[in-house]
Amino acid sequence: MSDPVLEVTGLVVRYGNATALDHVTLHVSAGEMVALVGPNGAGKSSLVNAIMGLVRPAGGTVRLDGRAALVPEGRQMFPDLSVDDNLALGAWRRRREGSSARDTAWVYEVLPELARLRRQKAGSLSGGQQQMVAFGRALMGDPAVLIVDELSLGLAPLVTTTLAGHLRRLNAERGLAVVLIEQNARLAFDLCTRAYVLEAGRIRAEGPCAELAESSDVVAAYLGVTP
Repeated sequence: MSDPVLEVTGLVVRYGNATALDHVTLHVSAGEMVALVGPNGAGKSSLVNAIMGLVRPAGGTVRLDGRAALVPEGRQMFPDLSVDDNLALGAWRRRREGSSARDTAWVYEVLPELARLRRQKAGSLSGGQQQMVAFGRALMGDPAVLIVDELSLGLAPLVTTTLAGHLRRLNAERGLAVVLIEQNARLAFDLCTRAYVLEAGRIRAEGPCAELAESSDVVAAYLGVTP
């Protein structure tokens, strides 16, 4: 295993007296695609917020080798700005690198479907198109690890399949590490090689996706069939 680009160790997140994450430990290596699955309220959003520095942990550590970029749940577009302006906002952490860091041209090479939309307002796009903009905006941050929060949320299966193909290609061609946070365990296991199952703030299972997909508990709880 190569050195982790993301390493979470003993992470504890509390909101008042409520514990959202209870000593969560996980890692993601360079070029690896890792799934995090679990029901609503499992602590997935708290984990994302801790990794991105949006909440202060009560304990444990988060170590990043490079930048993390988030494709957030619900896309979170700036609807009155153009696609190009939304993409450029993804480079705000790189502002010290100069104007070249805000050059969006390479994103249109990676995601050519966006080229014809670059002058349109983001709010006028379909959900799938907005998700693609969210991918591009995250890539503008030049991340070592891309965190995708609910890829399939609110999207038709065909659109989800197209976006999943883009994610595979970004991983294969750019060596980008990916953390896919999904309630759709079938999609997550199909895309990723390893997975963690988060329930009630704790890691309940982990391992290769092929093995988890054969676990009777995981199958019954997340794949919607009786083993």
